[in-house]
Amino acid sequence: MRTLTSNLHFNFMGKRKLAMIFSITLVVISLASLVTRGLVFGIDFTGGTLIEVGYTEDADLEAVRGALAANGFAEAQVQQFGTPRDVLIRLAPREGVKSSELSDKVFSILSKQSPGKVELRRVEFVGPQVGDELTEDGALAVLVSLIAILMYVAVRFEWRFAVGSVIALVHDVTITLGFFSLFQMEFDLTVLAAVLAVIGYSLNDTIVVFDRIRENFRKIRKGDSEEIINTSLNQTLARTIVTSLTTLIVLIALFILGGEIIHNFSLALILGVVVGTYSSIYVASSAVLMLGVSKADLMPVQKEGVIDDMP
Repeated sequence: MRTLTSNLHFNFMGKRKLAMIFSITLVVISLASLVTRGLVFGIDFTGGTLIEVGYTEDADLEAVRGALAANGFAEAQVQQFGTPRDVLIRLAPREGVKSSELSDKVFSILSKQSPGKVELRRVEFVGPQVGDELTEDGALAVLVSLIAILMYVAVRFEWRFAVGSVIALVHDVTITLGFFSLFQMEFDLTVLAAVLAVIGYSLNDTIVVFDRIRENFRKIRKGDSEEIINTSLNQTLARTIVTSLTTLIVLIALFILGGEIIHNFSLALILGVVVGTYSSIYVASSAVLMLGVSKADLMPVQKEGVIDDMP
């Protein structure tokens, strides 16, 4: 990989205006969808009843959904859990109906629908108040992480780099959430965990690029800021490609083979890795360049009283 990329000199920053238009378009579409359509929150956030049942043979999910819909549970979310014989059912809360009554009715429906034996393995209930608390805590977790990152990057590098990294992270999170909103995919705690993981992955990729940019600003004497950032991006390209591809291979395997229970989780991570890799090259670096970073901003501060003995 190093051999393949060592002689490449892509003009990344020369295409930054096109990338900016592309990013702004995606962010606007995402925000519009989030405002107009919102997120389809799972039972973790809305509250409701979770029922796990086991079959003696592989379960026919379409038949299970049809039986529940015919008996007044059309909104029930049915998915396999672990093996084809394990089924997880999520029900939204109903006013005036206890969780135990819902689970008994659902179990009765499934027992009549299935020719084999059906085993009720567990029933869990999440109250609306708990769901509201999880929603607030999840949003707070994302906000706190962004603030902490801003402070960390500002101390380690320079305030322009901190602003650029946060812009890239907001860009990544907004597009990921917008994707789930646009296609009305369920957003639960596992997807929230994926979003937080995306923040960490994107930041790590951005820090690697920023390290090389800072190093080259201090080492390369000729060239303006755009040329130095381009050089830095090309030098880290091999590492970026290898890291992203190996991560995507694992995530795609999880998406295909991991089962429906982690489908949205792996999909959020795949989207986040792709968008995060793109943003570390175009969004974060372009933002730093637009903010006017220069060699003087990154040169080590000379202590007072130290005499330079160099001729």
